Amino acid sequence: MRYLDEFHDPALARRLLDDIHRITTRPWALMEVCGGQTHSIIRHGIDQLLPERIELIHGPGCPVCVTPLEMIDKALAIAARPDVIFCSFGDMLRVPGTDRDLFRVKGEGGDVRVVYSPLDALELARRHPDRQVVFFGIGFETTAPANAMTVHQARRLGVENFSLLVSHVRVPPAIEAIMRSPDCRVQAFLAAGHVCSVMGMAEYPELAERHRVPIVVTGFEPLDVLEGVRRTVRQLEAGEHRVDNAYPRAVQAEGNPAALRMLSEVFEVCDRSWRGIGTIPDSGWRLAPAFREYDAEHRFPVGGLTTVEPAQCHSGQVLQGLLKPHECPAFGTECTPRNPLGATMVSSEGACAAYYLYRRLDHSTAQEASPVG
Repeated sequence: MRYLDEFHDPALARRLLDDIHRITTRPWALMEVCGGQTHSIIRHGIDQLLPERIELIHGPGCPVCVTPLEMIDKALAIAARPDVIFCSFGDMLRVPGTDRDLFRVKGEGGDVRVVYSPLDALELARRHPDRQVVFFGIGFETTAPANAMTVHQARRLGVENFSLLVSHVRVPPAIEAIMRSPDCRVQAFLAAGHVCSVMGMAEYPELAERHRVPIVVTGFEPLDVLEGVRRTVRQLEAGEHRVDNAYPRAVQAEGNPAALRMLSEVFEVCDRSWRGIGTIPDSGWRLAPAFREYDAEHRFPVGGLTTVEPAQCHSGQVLQGLLKPHECPAFGTECTPRNPLGATMVSSEGACAAYYLYRRLDHSTAQEASPVG
């Protein structure tokens, strides 16, 4: 904790803010592509302490939020089967499907269990050989290696009653899709440090060059975010568009070689649908043919589902950075954490949840407290 406290130092935060104010001469729109960064920004009021000319746009960086409705409905159908133990991280239980969520399936008698690791689900499969155990494998590049390793371990141990419902997504194709959108206002990106700690930075220089946008790899503590913003604004003001690593204590250019090898062995790249956004080419992973026997979508007949998003939910626009959460007419009234219309309100990394939790109902009152208070 002492180490983390160093990244909450009020004096250093003020110095960084002063420098950002000094160097900012034009309006700039920056997107953070990480729900953890979004929560840090809103919790500490960082967006309100920056110059008015700097806008932080919240991107599709919440893995729970971008899991497509069709995949949620498949999870619900599998979890309701009497022969299945369905395992998931806790933040998926309240994510609404078309007509219910995993919490309701559990209340109706489904064997839905919260686990802390995919290895917990594998251990359940070993202890219950008469049941099918399914783990809901969602997330960005950060969580994918652990899920890949678990499937690899299941094969090594000969566990045949374990499978993975895969909904993994990749960040660089999402950045490409954002920049190609006709409504795009983004001029630079704060890249997710934990993603880059796994994948490295090899995919980003081409994106920065093609779209002429700075991409700064950024951490999650208040000083991390401020330093990321400072480096980004320096590039924008100088007319530069480079990839910069502002999170060197965790990120190496080459990433994690062991994790990359495991990913390449167990998964293959595929097109993936993003909730509220649509299909993005090459933006996901699925199990490679050699491991297809562990794919829950192949093991269970869950095709042909009809999905319906609530008409009053604007989470897709929030995920694309086209709408701030409090600008949604349903925010805080029809849509709350207890009765969410979309995943952005219920996920621990969702932008709507951050605005609701920290009472960010509008931007009319600037916060005068330190961003580390």
